[in-house]
Amino acid sequence: MVILGLLAGLVGPKVVSYLGRGRSDTAKLQLEQLAAALDLYLLDVGRYPGSDEGLAALLQNGSGAKNWQGPYLRKNEIPIDPWGQEFHYNPPNQTGGSFELYSLGADNAEGGEGDNADIRL
Repeated sequence: MVILGLLAGLVGPKVVSYLGRGRSDTAKLQLEQLAAALDLYLLDVGRYPGSDEGLAALLQNGSGAKNWQGPYLRKNEIPIDPWGQEFHYNPPNQTGGSFELYSLGADNAEGGEGDNADIRL
């Protein structure tokens, strides 16, 4: 019984660490897929979706954008992060630059470490 307790004490934290890392890796892959869909949208429409359109513009042309060829996602839904929260999207600002796409992690709050860390693209 003591041996099993020791093994559980040694292996348990490693398993939890792998699970946390797995969720972070999944979130990164989801962000990459969303970014690719946003880039396809840019190629067709000539701009990224605005803040009023958000990621929903990848599924339907609610703003009547010319040359929209979507939907740009395989499933007819915007994915949620591994912690059950929506991904955050900020379009490029007026002076150019790129969009921001991120998850706030397990605690759904800015900053944090480990499973609570922000995952940004």
